[in-house]
Amino acid sequence: MASAAPQIGMARGPRVGVIVSDSPVADRVRARIVEAKARFHANDNISAFFEEGEVEALQEEVSEKIAEVLRGLVIDTESDHNTRDTARRVAKMYVQEVFGGRYRPQPAVTEFPNVSRLDELMIVGPITVRSACSHHLCPIMGRIWVGVMPNEHSALIGLSKYARLVEWVMSRPQIQEEAIAQLAELLQEKMQPDGLAIVMEADHHCMQWRGVKDMDSKMTNSMMRGSFLEDPNLRREFLALLANQR
Repeated sequence: MASAAPQIGMARGPRVGVIVSDSPVADRVRARIVEAKARFHANDNISAFFEEGEVEALQEEVSEKIAEVLRGLVIDTESDHNTRDTARRVAKMYVQEVFGGRYRPQPAVTEFPNVSRLDELMIVGPITVRSACSHHLCPIMGRIWVGVMPNEHSALIGLSKYARLVEWVMSRPQIQEEAIAQLAELLQEKMQPDGLAIVMEADHHCMQWRGVKDMDSKMTNSMMRGSFLEDPNLRREFLALLANQR
């Protein structure tokens, strides 16, 4: 297996040789990660530890496990036409969509030099966020705003690439605070700006759908780096412009 450079939010460590085994794909991938002494938390990207075709095989394994869960819940998946293919659909949703940021490599993002030497505040957003709480696997739905204060040496990325990177980081089970920390690390590494600010506002269905069932509560948190921390006027300008959009 070829080596892969570590990415933000990705389990770190060298890829190791193919483990010859008839064991399930999940066990083989886990063994590679453990051998590499890497991490595989819910919000880590572990794509570097998969061989070709193994993500699809993992999806089949997950489908079998989901079918067992449905049987455990005493749901008739044989004669009930509504649930006959539910296990397959749920497995695809988890592996390819809702948790896809764990199993897909970082999307390709072209970076451009700051030839115009831009040094004014840029704000991108709102970007739609779809994630899942790692405590109950319930949806987190919200919006993100990104503020960037570039310098003449900063790399710039296209507007659509912000959305691609947000989707990649957010498509994992996690908590909101850690999610924007991962996103901030990724953007800081790619762009090297003087300042970076991220604000996320989201509904948490683990609170709305279960437990206290409070439909009105939202969680809003922010992360400021560089000049956004050092310059209160810049921070106020960013937050004021966001207030107009919200």
